[in-house]
Amino acid sequence: MNEHAKMVKECLQGNPAAQRQLYETFAGPMLGVCYRYTKSMTDAEDILQEGFVKVYRHLEQYKSEGELGAWIRRIMVNTALNYLKKSKKYQYDLSYEELNLHPVSYDHPTVKLHAKELAELVRQLPTGYQTVFNLHAVEGFTHVEIGAMLGISETTSRSQYSRARALLITWLEKYSMESKPRSYAGK
Repeated sequence: MNEHAKMVKECLQGNPAAQRQLYETFAGPMLGVCYRYTKSMTDAEDILQEGFVKVYRHLEQYKSEGELGAWIRRIMVNTALNYLKKSKKYQYDLSYEELNLHPVSYDHPTVKLHAKELAELVRQLPTGYQTVFNLHAVEGFTHVEIGAMLGISETTSRSQYSRARALLITWLEKYSMESKPRSYAGK
C-alpha cells in the first residue's frame, strides 16, 4: 500500500493526524491552483478551505486508481469555479459574450519571464478570460469540457481563450519593449 493510499485509509478511519498530514501535503500546491482563479489571496484561501471540506466529505469516493493529488486538484478547480459563479464581485467579470474577434497574432514575443511573473500576468486578465485560460492552458481541459463546466458553448470557450491569449501577447510585447515588470491590467 503506497503512502497516499495509507493516508486516505487512515483519514477515512477518522485519524486526525492523517487528516492533518493530508492537508499539509496538498495545501500548498492546491492554494496555488485556487489562486490562479481569483484576484486575491484571501479568496484563494477561502476556496482552499471549502475545497478541503469537500475532499474530506467525499474521500470515500477516491478509488486509488489515479493520483490523489489530481483527484484533489479537480475538487479545487470545481470549488473555485463555483466560488466565482456565486461571488458577486466576480459576477460581472465572468460574463461570456459571443462577439466577433479580431485576428489573433500567433507571433510569440521573445521575453524572458519567470513563471511567477507570467502567472501574475494571467491573474490580471479579466476573470472570464482568466478562468477559461487556466482551464484550457494550465489544467488541460478541452473547450467542450470547459463549456460544460461553465455553462457556455464550446465556441464561447474558444473565443474567451483566444481573447485571453491575444491580451497576454499584447502585454508580453509591451513587457519586452519596456523590459521591466509592471501591471498591464486595463491598458
